[in-house]
Amino acid sequence: MKKIVLSMLVVAALVSCGGKDKKADGDKKETVADNSANPDYEKGLALVASSDCLTCHKIDEMLTGPSYRDIANKYAGADTAIKYLAGKIIKGGNGVWGETLMTPHAALSQEDAEAMAKYILLLKK
Repeated sequence: MKKIVLSMLVVAALVSCGGKDKKADGDKKETVADNSANPDYEKGLALVASSDCLTCHKIDEMLTGPSYRDIANKYAGADTAIKYLAGKIIKGGNGVWGETLMTPHAALSQEDAEAMAKYILLLKK
């Protein structure tokens, strides 16, 4: 008898938890493209991961500096975004996102900085 009652409780719990409208949940979430196979994404991610960028930036949260997603949302689509962001990565700066200073990364090549900028821009929602 205990097995039957326990089985009925398990079935009731599964039925009550599984009745959500999956489409309604999908409508609430923003779609983010899967860029993992994109060579610009892979190269930029590797460069960012091997640098000190993650000390101040996160993908979706502001840390010391703005999130990569906020940067992408602000600059994606601009014709000069890649060169502009690459210049900011190399030269550093402040004032665009507040008074916090972004340290320069003068040892980076223009090509690597542009690859990092492309990666960041691919994170646009």
